[in-house]
Amino acid sequence: MDLKTLNYFVTVSDQLSYSKAAQLLHISQPSLSNAIKNLEHEVGSPLLERSTRKIQLTDAGKILYKKSVQLISQMDILKKEMEEVKLVGSGVLHIGLIESVKHWIPKVLSEYQVRFPSIKIKLMEVLSGKDVNDSLRNYSSHVIITNQYVFEEDIESKPLYHERLVLVLPKDHPLSQKESIEIKELEREPFIICTEGFQTREDILEAFQHEQATPNLKYEIERFETAITLVRENLGITIIPENYLRGPEDESVVWRTLDSPSLKRTVYLTYLKNRFLAPSIQVFIEDILRRFS
Repeated sequence: MDLKTLNYFVTVSDQLSYSKAAQLLHISQPSLSNAIKNLEHEVGSPLLERSTRKIQLTDAGKILYKKSVQLISQMDILKKEMEEVKLVGSGVLHIGLIESVKHWIPKVLSEYQVRFPSIKIKLMEVLSGKDVNDSLRNYSSHVIITNQYVFEEDIESKPLYHERLVLVLPKDHPLSQKESIEIKELEREPFIICTEGFQTREDILEAFQHEQATPNLKYEIERFETAITLVRENLGITIIPENYLRGPEDESVVWRTLDSPSLKRTVYLTYLKNRFLAPSIQVFIEDILRRFS
């Protein structure tokens, strides 16, 4: 039983088709079929039911599939770590981030690229708490800048700074004329909020609950850009990080602060504790921590 054959088995199981699996694996269908038969002989039990039009996993097949996926994943991670051991000033740096870091991350990257011009940088949005954990543990990201409260034994979470959450309104909204706005005043307004799983949503709902108010949740979104677009079209109001609004002023919307301890969040730098990180990646982490120390 080797990894190559297990990979064949996993691919057939995922596709539930020998022909599709053979195409993905770039081998002939008879060769793939023989490999699975040899694996079944080695295991001593059928792994796939072929009596129906659709291939199905047997009980033994389900057990082997689950273990094979884990093993193949671990081998992929091992290969990545072995590749990164050799990297000093080259390779790819995978950074997960949230939208509100756009006001400072370009400056950090610009300075970093002067020191490591050969490093390629891949930026990806990693927004929900589950996505943060999965992205780090699957080795999809080296580091993630997040507002999620990540307190896991295998994940390092370094607080960087605090940022306020502010109310965003259409320019001509009646509340835009007020300098001081209470959360109670927002109850009847159509509200635009992050979907479930996002820490910003939890912070907003906590603020309403603290004031014994109930938001009129009308739209659920994943990106602040979408929220601003909806506000611009006078479809509702929203609460987002103040830092996201930095940059060229959008004259179609206005923002106001709300007096609530819940409407403030912490931004963290997270990475796996026990993962080997090449020197160039360690420098990036140190640069960010030094910037906000």
